[in-house]
Amino acid sequence: MEWVETTAKTVEEAKELALDQLGVDEADAEFEVLDEPRPGLFGRTRGEARVRARVRPTQARPKVERRDRRRKGAKEPGSGRAEAAESGQGAAPAADRPAAGAKRSGQQQSRPASRRAERPNQSASNEKTEKPVNDSENAPTAADVAAEAEKFLQGLLAALGLEGRTAVNQDGEDLEVTVEGDQLGVLIGPRGTTLLAVQDLVRVASQRRIGDHQTRLRLDISGYREKRRAALARFALEQADAVAESGEERVLEPMPSADRKVIHDAIGDRTDVVTRSEGEEPRRRVVIAPASAG
Repeated sequence: MEWVETTAKTVEEAKELALDQLGVDEADAEFEVLDEPRPGLFGRTRGEARVRARVRPTQARPKVERRDRRRKGAKEPGSGRAEAAESGQGAAPAADRPAAGAKRSGQQQSRPASRRAERPNQSASNEKTEKPVNDSENAPTAADVAAEAEKFLQGLLAALGLEGRTAVNQDGEDLEVTVEGDQLGVLIGPRGTTLLAVQDLVRVASQRRIGDHQTRLRLDISGYREKRRAALARFALEQADAVAESGEERVLEPMPSADRKVIHDAIGDRTDVVTRSEGEEPRRRVVIAPASAG
């Protein structure tokens, strides 16, 4: 899985930006902090936080462990119980056991035949357990994830009595699944909250169900994300103008990480105001303040 690198004023903000690019929850990602802001004069900070992140890889269970368990369960020399467990038979009754004075020649004649009968089975067993397995051949692809995502969405639309057309735009490991149609507002919800919930369901039904941990999936319905991005950018500029004119900072309403990123990006090139994020999820919000107060 490739790493993504983000920078922000704080480490937490850089992590939030990385999560938005990866399209996963924090529990499904791992981070490396490359740089942290340093304290400066008068309580100010110098530099920016720089973070690397990627989707947390999952390791398949080594095949050798299963072979070790089989070998450990095999019979050991001198263990009568292990021999009985393998053959499915209990210990021989005392009356059926050979007498202590039985001739060794008789015992030696019976053993080779028994061993010859066991050798073919043991050889076949070893061939089966030691046959190399290439897990990469069975790994799901981005196309598999896309097919499962569309299948789930079409079933969801049918269950809700809605009509819509699904499509997938693929760019390497990035998938943008779109749904177009009329009266799909119920799947968007106020400020896109329902859309985010549906996106989580699609990820579970497609990626996690088939064991994919590489693809980054994003859902958009009726072009809502682009409309929301444009509206947020206009709102951010209006708030920045008000802060620059009044000299007083403004605390915006809580937003998901994707919306906060739009606010930061829209005002990032301005020199008269600065932005920062405060609070804990899901109540984390953006603060716009005069640059002189930052």
